[in-house]
Amino acid sequence: MECWKNKEMVFVVDAVSSNANAGTVHFFDASKEKIPTNFFNYSSHLFSIAEAIELSRTLNQLPQQLLVFGIEGRSFETGNMFSSEMVTAADSVIENILNSCER
Repeated sequence: MECWKNKEMVFVVDAVSSNANAGTVHFFDASKEKIPTNFFNYSSHLFSIAEAIELSRTLNQLPQQLLVFGIEGRSFETGNMFSSEMVTAADSVIENILNSCER
C-alpha cells in the first residue's frame, strides 16, 4: 500500500482462484470498482491484495489509476510450479502492461 501511495498509475498482477480455467486473465480497474475478495483469497501475506486495495480506498490513498490483473491458477499447493497456461497468460499480461505504458 505504501508503494502505490501518491502514484499516478500502478499495475498489480496476482494469482487468483475463481473456478475459471487455468490461465484465464481477469482485469479490474480498482480506481473505479471494488475488487472481488473471493478471487484473491490465497495469499502468503497477512491479508490479500483485494483487502489492501480496499483499505487504501478507505484511507483515500489509492493511486490515480490502479489496474489489477488476476491470472487464474491451477493449483495453490505449496511447492507447485506455475502451469503452462499461467505462464502464457503472464506473457500476455506483461505485453498489455507494456503497451499501456507506451500510450
